[in-house]
Amino acid sequence: MRRVEHVMGFPVSLRIDDEEVPEGLADAVFAWLREADERFSPFKEGSEVSRLDRGEIAPGEVGADLTEVLDLCERYRVATGGAFDARLPGRGLDPCAVVKGWSVQRAAELLTAAGVRRFCLNAGGDVVVAGGPWRVGVRHPDDAGRVCAVLELTDGAVATSALYERGGHIVDGRTGRPATGLLSVTVVAPTLTEADAAATAAFALGPEGVAWAARREGCEVYAVDTRRRVRRTAGLPLAA
Repeated sequence: MRRVEHVMGFPVSLRIDDEEVPEGLADAVFAWLREADERFSPFKEGSEVSRLDRGEIAPGEVGADLTEVLDLCERYRVATGGAFDARLPGRGLDPCAVVKGWSVQRAAELLTAAGVRRFCLNAGGDVVVAGGPWRVGVRHPDDAGRVCAVLELTDGAVATSALYERGGHIVDGRTGRPATGLLSVTVVAPTLTEADAAATAAFALGPEGVAWAARREGCEVYAVDTRRRVRRTAGLPLAA
């Protein structure tokens, strides 16, 4: 079963290789992703995030899901010494760097809970897989038509933060300026929640972020700095 929809501003593709797929499961996966976008996008005026930011609801009144997201944001802010921050000065609350990976991981857990054994869920290039082996390409930071590495995973997630799609959109919360020093950071982790947030946090930290991400439990890292040097951890699951 294969399906693609445009959600959260990027294409999301779902591939399930099991012989039997529970009826309505794909619908439930994409419905959840659309719900997450409506509830947690800072770009939608009626979202819970926007209402919280405008003071229409108090911090103690937010739902359990948003509480979890904000707790994750705070955890990464503390862990990076403020380089990763969902509340940058002069900007509204923006938890997108956590919401994407967290919500797609939740979608993957819907698949697992339904008994699906082999799947690949790709959200704008950030991927969570089960029942591999699966091969995941890492885009070359200078050439969209090439890959600079191919990873092989059985179960787990891969996320990349880079300059090539949106330019200097990742801000170092310590300086308030776009992060510098890296062209791309790819993190392999047990969940997309961790992979996505760790990749963004590492990019925000700059060159020191590679070692920071490598120290996180279960994480492997592939990074390209602005001098086109590759830095990777020894346990990175490169395909043969």
